[in-house]
Amino acid sequence: MTTSTVPQAAAGYDVDVIERSDTSMVLSMGPQHPSTHGVLQIITEIEGEIVTKASPEIGYLHTGIEKSAENLFWSQASTVIERMDYLSPLTNALCYYLAVEKLLGIEGAIPLRAQRIRVLLSELSRIASHCVWLGTGGIDLGALTGFFYCFDLRERILDLFEMSGGARMHPNYIRVGGVGQDLPQGFLAKLDGLIDMYEPRMRDVRRLLQKNPILQDRMIDVGIISPEDAVAWSLTGPVLRATGIAYDVRKAMPYSGYDRYEFDLPVRTEGDAYARFLVRLDEMDEAMRIIRQVRKELDEPGPWQIPDTKFAPPPKETIALSMEALIHHFKLVSESFRVPPGDVYQAVEGPRGELGYYVVSNGDNRPWRVRTRPPSLYNLQVLKKIAIGELIADMVVMIGSLDPVFGEVDR
Repeated sequence: MTTSTVPQAAAGYDVDVIERSDTSMVLSMGPQHPSTHGVLQIITEIEGEIVTKASPEIGYLHTGIEKSAENLFWSQASTVIERMDYLSPLTNALCYYLAVEKLLGIEGAIPLRAQRIRVLLSELSRIASHCVWLGTGGIDLGALTGFFYCFDLRERILDLFEMSGGARMHPNYIRVGGVGQDLPQGFLAKLDGLIDMYEPRMRDVRRLLQKNPILQDRMIDVGIISPEDAVAWSLTGPVLRATGIAYDVRKAMPYSGYDRYEFDLPVRTEGDAYARFLVRLDEMDEAMRIIRQVRKELDEPGPWQIPDTKFAPPPKETIALSMEALIHHFKLVSESFRVPPGDVYQAVEGPRGELGYYVVSNGDNRPWRVRTRPPSLYNLQVLKKIAIGELIADMVVMIGSLDPVFGEVDR
C-alpha cells in the first residue's frame, strides 16, 4: 500500500495532514469552487463518495480589518468594521459603538428614538442577510426561482439603508451616541410598503422551497449537529438553535431596548441542514414582527443623537451661529475624542449568531485593541465534524447551511 500526503497549502496555516491509500482519494475543494465563493479551501479525503476527513483552510480573504480599525479614530473605525460581515454591516457597527459607548459611560444616555432606529436597522439587516443565504443556497441546490424572490425583497431593504445613510451596503449610519441623522422624509412610507409586501412574498418563498421534495431530500438528515457538539464547538445563532438550544443575545443580554419587544426564538431539535433552514425562515418572520412593533413607535418624534457635543457633532444649523459649536465640530473631525482607559466586551445577535467586540482603550483618540468574536468562524469549524460520513455531493449543502461570511472569518 502506498501513501502520500497533501503539503501545507499556504505558509503559516496549519491544516491536518491527510493520508491517502489505494482505496481513498484526496480532493482539494476550492478555493475557486463556486460553492465556496472563491474564499474557502477544503482538503477532503473520500472513500468512494463518502467523506472520511475534511480540513477547511481559511485566510484567502484576509484584510487586516482589526488592525486597520486600531489606526483610525474611534469615530472612523466603523468604516472598516462594517466590511467584516458585509451582508449585515449595520450589525457590526452597532456592536462596535455599543462597546465604545460603554467605555465612555454614556450607554444610558442614548435617546429612545435612536435605540428604536438601531433595532429597526438591525432587524432589517437580519432579513436582508437571510435573503442572501436563502437565495444563493437555493441556487446551490438547483432552485433558481427563489433567488429572484429573495433578492427583490433584499433590494427593497437596501433602498431603505440608502435613504437613511446614503449607501446601500455600508451606510456608516450608526454613530457614537445614536445615528448619523434622523430618518428622512418618505422613509416610513417606504418601510410601510415593505411591511405590507413581506407576508405574501414569504408565503410564495415557503411554497416554493419549504415543502419542495428535492430540497428536503438534499437537506434532511444531512450535517447533523447534536446539542452537546454545538456547545463544545461554541456554535451560536441559527446553527445552535437548530439543535434545540434557545440561546440568543437579544434575550440573554438585551441591548438597545430589545427587552421592550415581543418576539420568540425559533428552535428545532433535529440539528440537520433542514432544521437550520427552517430556523432561519422563522427568524425572518420574527424579525418582521419586531419591525412592526418598532414602526408603531417611529411616528413619535424625538432626539436621535445625544446632545453632548464632545462625542457627537453639534447640529449643522448651529455651526454658523456659534463659535463654540464650530470648535467642537472641528475638533471631532480633526482629532475625534478620547476614551478613558479600560476594556469591554460587547455582544449582539447577528444573523449568524453572537457577534462580539473586545475593545481596549489606553486613553488615546484611537482604539488600542479591537478584537472580534466572529460567529462565522466558530460555526464554520464544525464542518470538520459534520462532514464525516456524508456524501461529497452534500458538502455544498453543509457549507450553505452554516451560512459563513468570510469577511468576518478571515478579517
